Amino acid sequence: MLQRKLLYGLAVLAIVCVSGLSPAAAAEGKKLKVLVVMSYEENNPWCMEIKEGIDSVLAQTSEMKYVYMDTKKDPQGGPKKAEEAFSLYQSFQPDGVITADDNAQSMFVVKYLKDKVKTPIMFNGVNDDAAKYGYPNSHISGILEVWHIAESLALAKQLNPNFKTIGFIAKESESGRALSAQVQKEADSYPIKFAAFKLPKTVKDLETALGELKSQADILFMDSMEGITDDSGKPLNSKELISLVLTKSGKPLIGANRYHLEQGALCAVIKTGQEQGKTSAEMLLKAMQGTPVPQLPVIKNHKGKRILNVTVLKVLGIKPDLTIVQGSEIVKTKE
Repeated sequence: MLQRKLLYGLAVLAIVCVSGLSPAAAAEGKKLKVLVVMSYEENNPWCMEIKEGIDSVLAQTSEMKYVYMDTKKDPQGGPKKAEEAFSLYQSFQPDGVITADDNAQSMFVVKYLKDKVKTPIMFNGVNDDAAKYGYPNSHISGILEVWHIAESLALAKQLNPNFKTIGFIAKESESGRALSAQVQKEADSYPIKFAAFKLPKTVKDLETALGELKSQADILFMDSMEGITDDSGKPLNSKELISLVLTKSGKPLIGANRYHLEQGALCAVIKTGQEQGKTSAEMLLKAMQGTPVPQLPVIKNHKGKRILNVTVLKVLGIKPDLTIVQGSEIVKTKE
């Protein structure tokens, strides 16, 4: 009998090691349940990248439920979506939660879960200081999102040494303000001189900002601006906004994300949603398997991917050195 119990215990342990299930879940033959709450819409390219990273770790061994708060397209509806996410949390009773970007923290985690439940929660895509939300604590940790700005500017400078001044533009939002804070801290070390930072809310604001930047900067760094509204209140998508920025400014763009390059930016050293999603999922898996959350410290993304847009290079008449091209991903502007 003792030998039989020992063999059973070893079998359970083997299942745990292979499948990634917690001991309790493995013994009961159940999948772990994971709730993921995204700040933005389901077809948002950043959210799609994060989901790809999360699913690469958890999809095969876990029952996944995704909630999208749509706060870029409908910021006023965010609190209602957060309430719906909490209702799903109560009915689903997940073993772990992943929350992406700042709005999911402020509207969902802080209001409904932080210090009120024991469920392990891992955040990703947080641009602001995690301490603003009271992170980390006994059941919350995750990965911060920082921009590879200095690296992106160094790449642009290699492509064209005549880029002497850089202007920044992002939507007035939590992430936009976080980018501005990072720039203010780092600007003195940049290889291109900082000129100005603009945070428009509307297309009218954007056009005014671009008019000012046209005489202030040789090149622009543009972060995500989805949700900026036109005169009728309609939120514009990234492709529409990049087209507007390029037309009104006449300046080359450095992008913050891969899709910016595909929509007309010149170059970037990008952060990836895949890294954000994968890292937070790996941290959550450890927590669900029994690692105390305080032993999983908050970390920052560190992987950068260098990307060049060959369409824009050709238009600008830039012929990069082979050493720059090597190790870079090459994309074309999508029509």
